[in-house]
Amino acid sequence: MKELLKKLRNYEIRIRKAVNSQMQGDFHSIFKGSGLEFDDVRPYQYGDDIRTIDWNVSAKGHGTFIKTFKEEKEQTIFFILDVSASQDIGTPGKTKVDISKEVCGVMALSAAKESSSIGLICYSDEREKFIKPKKGVQQAYDIIYNIIKLHPKSLKTNLNKAIVFALNSIKRRSVIVLISDFIDEGFHHNLKSLARRHDLVMIKISDKRETELPKLGIIPVLDKETKKTIWVNTSFGGFREAIAAHHGERQDELVNFSRKHQINFISVDTNEDYVPKLLKLFRVRNKSFKSI
Repeated sequence: MKELLKKLRNYEIRIRKAVNSQMQGDFHSIFKGSGLEFDDVRPYQYGDDIRTIDWNVSAKGHGTFIKTFKEEKEQTIFFILDVSASQDIGTPGKTKVDISKEVCGVMALSAAKESSSIGLICYSDEREKFIKPKKGVQQAYDIIYNIIKLHPKSLKTNLNKAIVFALNSIKRRSVIVLISDFIDEGFHHNLKSLARRHDLVMIKISDKRETELPKLGIIPVLDKETKKTIWVNTSFGGFREAIAAHHGERQDELVNFSRKHQINFISVDTNEDYVPKLLKLFRVRNKSFKSI
């Protein structure tokens, strides 16, 4: 636990230094959501975010108007962490769930030091852990402690149930950071609702073992969630190509979905340094919120 906290603090210091040097110290806006407090309306100008258009006022026929906001005194950030068994893939200490927890920990520490209230939802196909949002660095450490010590009751995945729980339990508009491998079906409709109601950030965690299978002949493959073993011929025909193509299609689907619904999205592999990916995400968020 101490080693992990030391590692997370080092990552957080690295991120903060890079952000402060590259963005002139405007670190707080990384976690500032588009859910700001309504202030007034003004005529639409070229380059304005179309999400801020006030359609009720614009429908009166006097032109297109957008809502203007003032920053809320307190920003709430919720981390939704997928802890299902499909996340338990990778090398010891660097499985998908290990990296997911690290990313969550780094962002929780960073958010807490910017005086944001932070909360946590851990989900498999049922709620595994729920921590109500609270301010302070101790809250970040509590979240880290809980996700490291967590032993999920269920192995299965149901992202849709996790999203519905978030929709029902998070009443105030917040920044939602959803960390998952997104290996599931039927969650896109409610995910769209979550993005419409909150400021959604999606972080997809993957491992090359899922897409770059070697030619090993006939091997047993264990489904982590059902605990069933099937035998597959990794050297037969286009099996490996089909697996890689399937994962590629899932990735493209998520990228296109995120672009369409204006969701911040990044993909992180377990064997890569995720800090540059987070920095890129932060740069995008700073740029977009400065234009609002």
